[in-house]
Amino acid sequence: MPESLLTADDLFLFNQGTHHRLYKKLGAHLVEGGTSFAVWAPNAKHVSVIGDWNGWRADADPLRPRESSGIWEGTVKGIGHGSRYKYAIVGPDGHKRDKADPFAARAEHPPATASIVWQSRHEWGDQAWMKTRGPKLAHNAPVSIYELHLGSWRRDHGSVLGYRELGEQLGVHMKNLGFTHVELMPVLEHPFYGSWGYQVTGFFAPTTRYGAPDDLMAMVDGLHQNDIGVIIDWVPAHFPTDAHGLGVFDGTHLYEHADPRRGFHPDWTSFIFNYGRHEVKSFLISSAVSWLDRYHIDGLRVDGVASMLYRDYSRKPGEWVPNEDGSNHDRDAIAFLQDMNRAVYAAYPDVQTIAEESTAWSGVSRPPEHGGLGFGFKWDLGWMHDTLAYLEHDPIHRKYHHDQLTFRAIYMYTENYVLPLSHDEVVHGKKSLLCKMPGDPWQQYASLRLLYGYQWTQPGKKLLYMGSEIGVWAEWNHDAELDWAVGNHPAHAGIARWLGDLNAAYRKHRALHVGDCDPKGFQWLEGGDREASTLAYVRIGDPNDPPVVVVANFTPVARDGYRVGLPRGGYWREVLNSDAEIYGGAGLGNRGGMNAEPQPWHGRDHSMMITVPPLGMVVFVAEG
Repeated sequence: MPESLLTADDLFLFNQGTHHRLYKKLGAHLVEGGTSFAVWAPNAKHVSVIGDWNGWRADADPLRPRESSGIWEGTVKGIGHGSRYKYAIVGPDGHKRDKADPFAARAEHPPATASIVWQSRHEWGDQAWMKTRGPKLAHNAPVSIYELHLGSWRRDHGSVLGYRELGEQLGVHMKNLGFTHVELMPVLEHPFYGSWGYQVTGFFAPTTRYGAPDDLMAMVDGLHQNDIGVIIDWVPAHFPTDAHGLGVFDGTHLYEHADPRRGFHPDWTSFIFNYGRHEVKSFLISSAVSWLDRYHIDGLRVDGVASMLYRDYSRKPGEWVPNEDGSNHDRDAIAFLQDMNRAVYAAYPDVQTIAEESTAWSGVSRPPEHGGLGFGFKWDLGWMHDTLAYLEHDPIHRKYHHDQLTFRAIYMYTENYVLPLSHDEVVHGKKSLLCKMPGDPWQQYASLRLLYGYQWTQPGKKLLYMGSEIGVWAEWNHDAELDWAVGNHPAHAGIARWLGDLNAAYRKHRALHVGDCDPKGFQWLEGGDREASTLAYVRIGDPNDPPVVVVANFTPVARDGYRVGLPRGGYWREVLNSDAEIYGGAGLGNRGGMNAEPQPWHGRDHSMMITVPPLGMVVFVAEG
């Protein structure tokens, strides 16, 4: 039986903050004859393992400190896979605290809080996907993401589905709609279901609410074999104050800052990590890498990045601690994010990290060596806010708010963007996307189709929250499944069909995705037509890719005889029309396309006179 899984190099790298695979050494690991345990508790007076085999007695299985590393370790004979345990830690104050294992591979089903010794037996079958996945999430790839809350997507007579059932049904749904990736929330273990997984206690354990770790592996495996990538939400910005969690772990503020002005989040009533502590950095980076390694995850969407970057985030004067020079940037958090991204891309250059960052911070998706944070993509929350605000105006007033549509062109290539219509926009009184649209039901349906067409033809990757694909009327409720019955209504089925055709066109026509993150990929044809509330632009791919022309009308008045400039002559085929009858529209359009006329317009040598349906969009592709 080995005395320790930790080598001298492991201890050095851990204390230096550069150990990126601690999950292989700390926590619980099966060894010959029993289970090896190791936990970081440098200020503890005494540490022992308590569990279902020893009656949860703190005197039964003590651990020993390993040199000056702060790690306590030991092997318990005769126990193995499935055993429940915690660490009993006596702090410098003399109080005993029973803590879950920070590195646990599995946790009990909440509200129970013990950790579970776990060794996976899953045999992966996604080798073909893993060899070819990199280009599928690249900056020039067609990436459309379906965001999903595991517990409220579908249910069986009110009961949540398990990972395996979810994976099977989700694979079919994703194939039908044509999405390339799914983003799962909540995956990391969390004590309070209503937090949607953003108050994490298990940074290495998938939530047991939907099954065992092997069940999640099977779900990811199956999706991969159906050519669907998997992104998960990962939350290094904060953690909850639950007694069994990381807070005051060894009787001291070990993982969090001791000063509440730096270590406590006022909005979320949670602790904030001490990113300047080397061991905390090793812990968090190891968590990120573990999901890519053990679960074959293709991308990490990092939540709450803005809250990490600023010391005064959501704080009033006197409630935060400035830097010595009086500035408000959290330099430790910035360095951590840079190091995390370096480590992730070094280990897995074929994945992506995606930042949910809501401010104008420069260089979120630029490499650290160029002064950036190193993310692969950033959510464009400005686009989301401006677009939804514009569409919520009565169409008669939209001409006074035209800049809300066109402003994005100033910054659209300053980052590698994902255009999100996420869960945050359809909860807590915000209404569903369909209900945000003004007017009668016909106008609401048409406006929603127009919104999706605008999103799918703008530069940037696409993200849509579940339920929006069928235009649910009700805002999202995490305690109930989606109203799937509404999808049987012709108008709602038309929305889903429109979205499927948008995804198909986005994949097929390279001009719609090759330049998503390249300034050559977009040019205005008409961005200033306030009176008609109409936009026209061209999407451009590589030199041999046919250009795509998009014209969008944001009023309920048809634009008949609307002339639009063209980047070249020849025949232009109408490949998408949001007002087509198959989508629930009236069928106004351009009879499948037309030839360009040698009449200059919009600064181009050719143009054509088209019909743009009310609250509608038409998309043309050059042929020949």
